[in-house]
Amino acid sequence: MIAEGVTWTTGRTYYRDTELFSVTFPGSAHPPPWINISQTSVERYLLARVAEQPQIELRPGCRVAGLASGPDWIDATTAAGVRFRGSYLIGADGPHSAVRKVLGIDFPGRSFDDQFLICDIRADLPFPSERRFYFDPEWNPGRQVLVHQCPDRVWRIDWQVPAGFDLAAEGASGALDARIRKITGDAPYEIVWATAYRFQERVAERFSASRAFLAGDAAHLFAPFGARGLNSGLQDAENLAWKLAFTWHGWAGPALLDSYQIERSAAAAENLAVTTATMEFLVPQTTEQRRRRTEALERALTNPAARAEINSGKLAEPYWYTESPLTTPGPARQPARQPIRQPARQPARQPVPGVLCPDAPCVAPDGTPTRLRRLLGGSFVILGCSNVVADRGIPVTSLAFADIDPHGAVRAALHATAGSVHVIRPDGHVAAVLDPAPAAEVMQSIRRAAGHRC
Repeated sequence: MIAEGVTWTTGRTYYRDTELFSVTFPGSAHPPPWINISQTSVERYLLARVAEQPQIELRPGCRVAGLASGPDWIDATTAAGVRFRGSYLIGADGPHSAVRKVLGIDFPGRSFDDQFLICDIRADLPFPSERRFYFDPEWNPGRQVLVHQCPDRVWRIDWQVPAGFDLAAEGASGALDARIRKITGDAPYEIVWATAYRFQERVAERFSASRAFLAGDAAHLFAPFGARGLNSGLQDAENLAWKLAFTWHGWAGPALLDSYQIERSAAAAENLAVTTATMEFLVPQTTEQRRRRTEALERALTNPAARAEINSGKLAEPYWYTESPLTTPGPARQPARQPIRQPARQPARQPVPGVLCPDAPCVAPDGTPTRLRRLLGGSFVILGCSNVVADRGIPVTSLAFADIDPHGAVRAALHATAGSVHVIRPDGHVAAVLDPAPAAEVMQSIRRAAGHRC
């Protein structure tokens, strides 16, 4: 995915024909902070991984029509009358989720009437690989346009279009070509894909019911600006998978599966708050919202301080589980401002309990060069000591900095001290930062993170 995806390092925002500001991302990081890649490509890679797993059987077309559950089982019956029995069921079946409907879980939210048009075009355009966002350009007055690069010389252009827009009629009349030429000029281009769309913002009233769970678009829908759709679905999967595994093997306490609802519904609420604020600026729904947007854009032409009010979408990041019952509080290492439900976060000065563990180059226990994230996933990982004994069967891997971090990159990324210990969950989130770190407190933090009462 990294090889196929592209990462632009500069994002520019314009009001009419004036550039208001730009943001820059590091261009040499590996892995990059993010990649731009289509969902169809991601799905292709995931399906290839599924095909490699002998434990997975893929049966297309089996739409769920009914569910029944007992003390340690759940049955799913398809529309064709075929019954499947399992220990748990995950409804990851999209925004029209049959599983969610059968469970009777409401999906409150709202639909936006505003229309948008996406065209993916293949072309060699005369500007660098960067994201460009235009408010009220003269060639789309009163609305906005987003342009950014995708893999294989493809550029995605996303216009806000007026009510009643008809893509087929615009293509037949030549108006679509004229619209695209406002971006490409005389450069030759090929339309790879085009569609007009509206979007919804919805969050399920709950993410679990007995032995069934919801994930991805079945659990939440967000406006596309900021890449919170597929990313948050993958984070749902990472959060739920290890908890199901721990429960299946008997390592989990009673609170572990309940924490899926707690952690991921909080993440969905934050994504909803961020995207709602973006949409109220991009497509204001009231006279007051339109007035505030126009005033902010006009002020930003001459007042740099006003540019902080311009909202063209904030890139998604993994949620901070700082308030989760699985997280051991670390008051000495809390960031300067509390991140939960804050649309604009300040980076933590150091990785605090609840955040995703940073990555860094290191060596595996056998001396092979690798990265820290590749050492995570199969168990809890304790970074900084090697003398903790597992309890209640909970799988634990202890890694001493002296063994895996010869150049100090991991310690620098973690802001580790001589006596600190970092406890990392299987999904890569920091469960605890202890300094000093008695073995009993380390084990207590692991028990808490595995859902046991402490």
